[in-house]
Amino acid sequence: MGEKTRYSDAELEEFREIILDKLDRAKKDYELLKSTIMNSDGNDVSDTSPTFKVLEEGAATLSKEEAGRLAQRQMKFIQHLQAALVRIENKTYGICRETGKLIPKERLRAVPHATLSIDAKNSQK
Repeated sequence: MGEKTRYSDAELEEFREIILDKLDRAKKDYELLKSTIMNSDGNDVSDTSPTFKVLEEGAATLSKEEAGRLAQRQMKFIQHLQAALVRIENKTYGICRETGKLIPKERLRAVPHATLSIDAKNSQK
């Protein structure tokens, strides 16, 4: 019969469910980070005494910068997951872009947006 060249529709559906679940959680995390940056919860130092305000402004700035970096990283993750959904629609999901062979299911379950097999990823280093 030869080597499989793509995952079956049933297998693709399994991966779609995994990705949709991760995408939902990633979007929630992104919104939480975004609200931290925007300070939309109103829990800031504006209502505390000036002494505490001076001490906390530096920490708040650092915290917002870190939240901004995390939010950017989270958005990139969301985009990778969305691209994986497109590959499922095109029935090209799970095919290594370097070798053209199927990426093992175990890897895709752990990293559902993967586009490289472990061998291809290791050879990039």
